[in-house]
Amino acid sequence: MHSDLTLDASKFDYSKQLEKTLRFNDKVIRIMEGGPRWHEVGAEKYRQMRWHGETPLPKPAVLESGENFTIPSRERGREISCRMFKPEKRDTKGIYMHIHGGGWVLESEAYQDDMLKWMVDNTGLTVISIGYRLAPEDPFPAGPEDCYDAAEYLVKNSQQKFGAELKFIGGESSGAHLTALTVLHLLKAQPSFSLRGLLLHFGAYDLSGFLSMVDHYERALVIDRDIMQRYTDAFIPNTTPMQRRDPAMSPFFADLRGLKLPPTLFTCGTEDPLLDDTVMMAAKWLMWGNEAVVRIYNGAPHGYIMFPPGSIDAVQEELDASKEFVLEKLG
Repeated sequence: MHSDLTLDASKFDYSKQLEKTLRFNDKVIRIMEGGPRWHEVGAEKYRQMRWHGETPLPKPAVLESGENFTIPSRERGREISCRMFKPEKRDTKGIYMHIHGGGWVLESEAYQDDMLKWMVDNTGLTVISIGYRLAPEDPFPAGPEDCYDAAEYLVKNSQQKFGAELKFIGGESSGAHLTALTVLHLLKAQPSFSLRGLLLHFGAYDLSGFLSMVDHYERALVIDRDIMQRYTDAFIPNTTPMQRRDPAMSPFFADLRGLKLPPTLFTCGTEDPLLDDTVMMAAKWLMWGNEAVVRIYNGAPHGYIMFPPGSIDAVQEELDASKEFVLEKLG
């Protein structure tokens, strides 16, 4: 019989993982075992340690071509910090609003310069990364509201301020989660505005207890159930699992029927505990007539795009997929 849903199971076949990827994952597990988790030292302390290269992961690279600036928030007197990369020696083709990852607790707009610069150089977009407020100091709804304010500001002002319209929004991990929330917000706040596309990389879309892959995944490869629970408790404290099904917190539970959502690139690795989130969210996108391109990378762990190209093949493959998606949607 013909199935109305099809999927290439070979993409998920553990036996097809490359030896290079298996070695890389084992190395990452050993590295992560060599340092504390953020909740053991406190969020602020861990952020400082991460910035100075005192955690198992390498120190972030900071590029001189990045420009720091602020945009206004909904609160008088408070600004939202941003970091921008622009094309050199050519006009920009559009604005890509980037929302960083880090479990709603860690990192900032200044943690992924290399990746953002690559996007600029290979797509012709101007990339603006948003420094939203972090938990636990500023829990929900602070972070999402900063993303909403930034998106609305760019919808209204990016042509005048930066020479092009806002055309794409995207992010990694918690940044993908916040991107999904932001586009749902824009559909209500700016109904006449439309984006060219979204880039949702290994996001978390159900915060109510996590889709099943998190429970089934036993290896502490970058993230696991414990660290996801710690992140979520910091982001949406004092909430029950049922309360966390509110679409304002968990976009997986949003009613997508009848919504005209932007074309979206969904990506994830098979060794990511959030794999179910990507597959199921993309399926919901498609169910209601929206375009979703899904790329699954066999053996790739959570956050793989943040590792240097060449670490595993999936890093460059995802960068290339992002480039292809953006250029196709630009026309």
